[in-house]
Amino acid sequence: MITAQFIFETNRLTVRQYNLQDDDLFYRLSSNEDVMRYIRPIVSKEDSDKLLEQNVQLYLSRPNTGRWAMFEKATGDFIGSFSILAMDSDSSKLHIGYALLPQFWGKGYASEVLQQGIYFFFYRHPANILYAITEEPNIASQKVLLKCGFACNNRQKEKEKDLLVYVLHRNAVTL
Repeated sequence: MITAQFIFETNRLTVRQYNLQDDDLFYRLSSNEDVMRYIRPIVSKEDSDKLLEQNVQLYLSRPNTGRWAMFEKATGDFIGSFSILAMDSDSSKLHIGYALLPQFWGKGYASEVLQQGIYFFFYRHPANILYAITEEPNIASQKVLLKCGFACNNRQKEKEKDLLVYVLHRNAVTL
């Protein structure tokens, strides 16, 4: 088995790369309608495995980007994904995100991983702006982004979805 690379940790979470042996964990997220509601359509196991393989390849082709697995330190339980990915509208811009299994909602994990993820981004990437995207109805994620220092920058429509684009400038972060 290939050991996945450690990315970062918080007080309660560990974030590491996925590897191909994480296919069941990755599928647990990719097939959950509640988790994927504001992210992307749910997928079959076969399509989830393809997405996981593409994600693992992304680690090599574009370092310090991709989707990474999140685990609760106290229990070792898989709780979701954290990501830094290219924006669909402009691949030179990167956006931060997360997906948590429903049983881990409302525990402050989203804010915790985003706060540490912001530092990771600005240490590992030369960009001066970090983006975040959420669908307009996703009020919970909007609150998390605001709490973490992001400001709503604009609205856009993408694939029939009304999206809000948030930004965080490097000079607003104490590194």
